[in-house]
Amino acid sequence: MQRNIVIRIQSPFGTKRVEAQSNEQTITFFEKIRAEFALNSFNFRLFKDRNKKNGEINSTRSKTLASYNIKHGDMLYMDLLDEATTSDAVFVAEGDNRNDVTSVCAVALSEITEDDVDVQLHKLDGKIEREMDDKLCRHGLNTKCVHCSALEPYDSKHLDDQHIKHLSFHSYLRKLRGGVDKGKFVALENISCRIKQGCTGHPPWPKGICSNCQPNAITLNRQIYRHLDNVMFENPQLVERFLNYWRSTGHQRVGFLYGRHETHKDVPLGIKATVAAIYEPPQESTRDNVTLLPDDRAHIVDKIASQLGLQKVGWIFTDLVADDMVKGTVKHFRNVNSHFLSAQECIMAGHFQNQHPNPCQFSPNGYFGSKFVTVCVTGDSQNQVHMEGYQVSNQCMALVRDDCLVPTKDAPELGYIRESTNDQYVPDVFFKEKDGYGNEVTQLARPLPIEYLLIDVPVSTPMEPLFTFYVSPTIQPFPVENRIVDGHLQDFSSLMTYLRQFPPDSFLDTASDLHFLLYIATMDMLPMRDSIGSLLEAVKLKDRSLAKTWAKSEQWATVEQMISAQGMMPSVDEQIQASPSRTSALWTCQHCTYLNQPEENQCEICELPRDRKSVV
Repeated sequence: MQRNIVIRIQSPFGTKRVEAQSNEQTITFFEKIRAEFALNSFNFRLFKDRNKKNGEINSTRSKTLASYNIKHGDMLYMDLLDEATTSDAVFVAEGDNRNDVTSVCAVALSEITEDDVDVQLHKLDGKIEREMDDKLCRHGLNTKCVHCSALEPYDSKHLDDQHIKHLSFHSYLRKLRGGVDKGKFVALENISCRIKQGCTGHPPWPKGICSNCQPNAITLNRQIYRHLDNVMFENPQLVERFLNYWRSTGHQRVGFLYGRHETHKDVPLGIKATVAAIYEPPQESTRDNVTLLPDDRAHIVDKIASQLGLQKVGWIFTDLVADDMVKGTVKHFRNVNSHFLSAQECIMAGHFQNQHPNPCQFSPNGYFGSKFVTVCVTGDSQNQVHMEGYQVSNQCMALVRDDCLVPTKDAPELGYIRESTNDQYVPDVFFKEKDGYGNEVTQLARPLPIEYLLIDVPVSTPMEPLFTFYVSPTIQPFPVENRIVDGHLQDFSSLMTYLRQFPPDSFLDTASDLHFLLYIATMDMLPMRDSIGSLLEAVKLKDRSLAKTWAKSEQWATVEQMISAQGMMPSVDEQIQASPSRTSALWTCQHCTYLNQPEENQCEICELPRDRKSVV
């Protein structure tokens, strides 16, 4: 029987009476309470218990007030959630937030500056020129036909002929802007897997969700373009120096790649990353895994690299297992039958790409994708040390950013999409594959084959080595930071040993080492981070006179005095006066790499002769 009742609602805004009917749905009752208290949303709960622990009343169409045994004159207690408030207060707050968001977006879009290589590629025509075909062309030298006219940079036949697997990002942009509208409506939207905030038509998740705030389901597709088309290491010594840690300890290693983004001539409108140095952050490593530790000097490294004209372009890690110690071979276990990148490595790559987004003027929020690259050092099919480059797709970046993708426990080639909980809503993620009958079927990504998220990036070295920093076969390089191994430690003794290898008139060569520059900028006894600006400029420009001038500065003179006090090395002025020859430098043992005095004819450690040819 339908009967009108009055229910009292006690809230932080006071107590009010709400008229209802005994057989009224609770969702309708919630709407009346919201209107009575002038609330802007349904971010509140109702309880029959004063302590607000038991007797919660849910907002639903399947239950009525009578089903909760609510009678005329009963008192219900309102519990506000964090975002609930009255409409006037919410109106002001939302207005302020909306203005803030608009202003922030406006400021962000105005302040976002695209990378220099992107600005350069925007100015290029990008057309692929073709020579006249002797068999098909029937015209003069000053005309073109369909057989010799220039091709668009996204021409699929040309890419197939050149064995180019993915479009470059700028070729993809030209394809989007190549229609009749000339890209007027092109907008590169970033995928979001989160519930949209500000929906007031229902209680917040998990009590309610609607089509306006619910993120769309995702169907994974292999990305047809890539933001980076090639990774080039300037010289082989760069990688060999990184691999020395694994050769010494057998433990895996992680490093960050610092270099430059440049145009890539072999791919239409392509971009390549030229790697000049590898910085190794603090880490704990074993033969099977690596754990990155907090790095207090990361911002200093980025600042020094920036002053040298470099930036962080990617990360590199080893996954090497020795196969034959005599032949120097390694095991080959990353292949099409197992995996190329594990799910955990894929998530890590997505995490780094989200930290280094790609500035883009065609995206509403100013960023789209990332140029950050992942390089894995592992064994190839010939059991030789081999480098493979990858990026993860923009879809993977979104899944990682919104914490939707996790690795599986015992299958490195498979990931897993989280299921929705009371704390997080996760949209459905699908992928397509062919069944046993050759039919294309849609599968839920639980589990998910990781290859749907990967993009290949070729890794190479130039025919003629490049050297941003000084490399010499007769010079023992300065120890790499964060290597807690004998012979690899950075300390004042290693600084003195390193400096003794150079003649006095080659301070530019001495300073042309990122690890050396980082050490003198952060050494405990006399940090020079605020005074090495001109030295970094000299290294960047390869200006010997400027480097020599800095070597006579007060800060470096203090270091020389500390070295001279220990009797290991005279000052620069004393060295110039003495003018020692290069033949008086220390020599490195070919067998154990120990530095010996010039007058010694055999190694003090292994006692083998100085000349390798004289070994019996």
